[in-house]
Amino acid sequence: MPFQKVEPEKLSHSVVRQIERLILQGILRPGERLPAERDLADKLGVSRPSLREALADLQVAGLLVARPGAGVFVADVLGSAFSPALTRLFASHDDAVFDYLDFRRDLEALAAERAARLGSGTDLKVIDALFRRMEAAHGKRNPADEAALDAEFHMAIIEASHNVVMLHMMRSMFELLREGVFYNRQVMFRQRTTRESLLDQHRAIHAALLARDPAAARAAVEAHMDFVRAALADQIKADRNEAVARLRFDHEQERG
Repeated sequence: MPFQKVEPEKLSHSVVRQIERLILQGILRPGERLPAERDLADKLGVSRPSLREALADLQVAGLLVARPGAGVFVADVLGSAFSPALTRLFASHDDAVFDYLDFRRDLEALAAERAARLGSGTDLKVIDALFRRMEAAHGKRNPADEAALDAEFHMAIIEASHNVVMLHMMRSMFELLREGVFYNRQVMFRQRTTRESLLDQHRAIHAALLARDPAAARAAVEAHMDFVRAALADQIKADRNEAVARLRFDHEQERG
């Protein structure tokens, strides 16, 4: 018969699986510091030796990193999505920017559709709270705050889709966006007309999600990303035109 005796699982293995699950679900984030050993052992209800064994296993697995004098942190697992050489290529070619936007359009539209259907009541409360903060930041005209909240709003939708592969893939993509690898989000918030349009687009996404309308949520995200793509294309063209105009101006100055 194919049966074996059931043996109790070591406490350290249970701790490993719980921390792995929290990282996989995106609850524990890259760079986040774990509680002090005594506090964490108390929270988990295990002995400190069992906890130390679990933390050591997770460090060997590359999920945690210990920093002397600072504590134990979740490893920067997002940075492994793209090699430094590929990241440099992304940053230096406009084509990569538009491929990135097309990728986001497809994935985020799917995420919004899933979030409208599968997101919990708490997920929608988070999305609603972030949109209210976006409205408040809009009145203060702080491009940095608006850009940061824009990214948080989109990530909250992806989290509400409850697909861990999509979650970690898009977190990695947004990390590159935050670092300005693809484009500077703050540029999108400088002109009044663009700022108003962006807020209206996020309002439409927000309304569709709260109404739990998957088709409307998908359509709202697609319309938003199409607008961003067009606005960015206009910006790149304007920058190139300005560069040519400056060359003409400098040449005329030299001739005069």
